[in-house]
Amino acid sequence: MDVIAHALWAGAGVMLAQRRWAITRRTAAATVALAVAPDVPHLLPILGWSAFGAGTAATVKGYAIAVPGQEPAVPPGVEWLSHNLHCVTHSAIVAGMAALLLWMWSRSLWIPLLGWWSHIVIDVFTHSADYYPSPVLWPFTRQGFDGVAWNTPVFMALNYLALAATYLWLIRQRLRVLAGGRS
Repeated sequence: MDVIAHALWAGAGVMLAQRRWAITRRTAAATVALAVAPDVPHLLPILGWSAFGAGTAATVKGYAIAVPGQEPAVPPGVEWLSHNLHCVTHSAIVAGMAALLLWMWSRSLWIPLLGWWSHIVIDVFTHSADYYPSPVLWPFTRQGFDGVAWNTPVFMALNYLALAATYLWLIRQRLRVLAGGRS
């Protein structure tokens, strides 16, 4: 899924959770940031190659929005590093270890990690085997689930329609509560 949609879905999740629990703005912002964060590290090698090597801004843009099988060519080392960073940030094993370590340190669940988890779960089903399948069990396997490619026009339209409907419902619910009605 695209990073904007990840942020919007995480924001909707925060709004829904705020109906039941007190969530600070800082926690909400951190949750949304962690929902976007897994898609950043794997672009860094390509950005670096474009800034300091033979790549161009068009290569970065082409890589970020490429349809399956039409990614621009990058050097093998850049591709290897980018792929491995993608594996690390999209792994439930890595996210689980991070959650466990934070829990052992603080003896509580750090709520913003739910943003990272939402990213992983969404990407498992919205990445095809042809284009960055989510390696949810990395480092044990790099295999990913063959889901629906998020960047197909039909899926993008349906996803943003679902987001619009979700936000309209959440806003309507919030206005009812503020007006003193039942939710």
